[in-house]
Amino acid sequence: MFAVSKLTIALMSPLGASLFGGLLALLLALVGRKRLAFWFGVLALIWLWFWSLPLASNWVRGYLEDQFPPMAVHEVPQAEAIVVLGGGVSPAGHGDLYPNLESGADRVWHAARLFHASKAPLVLLTGGSDPEHSATSEAEAMQRFMVDLGVPEQAILLEQQSRNTTQNAEHSAEILAEQGINRILLITSAYHMPRAKGLFQAQGLEVIPVATDQEVLSRPLWRDLLPETSALDSSSRAIKEIVGRLVGR
Repeated sequence: MFAVSKLTIALMSPLGASLFGGLLALLLALVGRKRLAFWFGVLALIWLWFWSLPLASNWVRGYLEDQFPPMAVHEVPQAEAIVVLGGGVSPAGHGDLYPNLESGADRVWHAARLFHASKAPLVLLTGGSDPEHSATSEAEAMQRFMVDLGVPEQAILLEQQSRNTTQNAEHSAEILAEQGINRILLITSAYHMPRAKGLFQAQGLEVIPVATDQEVLSRPLWRDLLPETSALDSSSRAIKEIVGRLVGR
C-alpha cells in the first residue's frame, strides 16, 4: 500500500505527469496519431516548464503558507504538549554515524525554542522508517538532534510507527490519549500545515498550529522567470499537499 501511494504521488507530480504525457505522445505517434501525439508532447513540455518556474512554485506554495504565517515564540499560547511531524531529519543508515538534517529540520529547532520558552512540558516526535535502510526511526533521529539542543530526554515522547501524515495523526493521538493530553502545539513546515492540522483535528485533538520552515522568499522578478529544478521539486510538494487535502475531505 505504501509503494502504491508513492507511485501515485510520483505520477501526480509535474515531472511524473509530464513524463506520462511524453510517453503517451510517443505511443500515439507509433500508432499513426501524429497530430494528437504532437499536442500531447507540447502540453507535457508546457506543464513541465510552468511548474519549473519559481514564479509558479512560489504562487502555489504561497497559497498554502499564507494560511499560517510565522508566529513569534512569545505569541504562541500554552499547551499540554508539542507535536513535531517528521520530514526534517533523515535517520542514519546502517553503518552511518549520524542522522542528516534536511531543509525541514527547522521543525525540530523551533520545537526546542518553544520547549525552552515553557510553552509545553512534553515534546512528541513522530515518524517511523524502513528498517532495511535506516538504523533508527525518524523520531529517534529527531530526538538525538533535540537533546543536542538542550531538551531533556525525559521530556520527549516518540511515535515510531507512522510512515505518512495520516498515520502521524492516528498514532500520535493514541499516545497523547494515554498521557491524558488533548491540547497540542503542532509543528510542521508552513506548506504542510493545512493538511496536517486537519488530520490531527479529525482525531479529536485541540490543535494550535505553529508553522515554521517558510520557503517563499522575495526575489527579483527576473529570477522567478527562469526555470529551476528546485522550483520543480517545491511545486511537486505543494501540489501533493493540495491534492492530499482534497482527497482527505
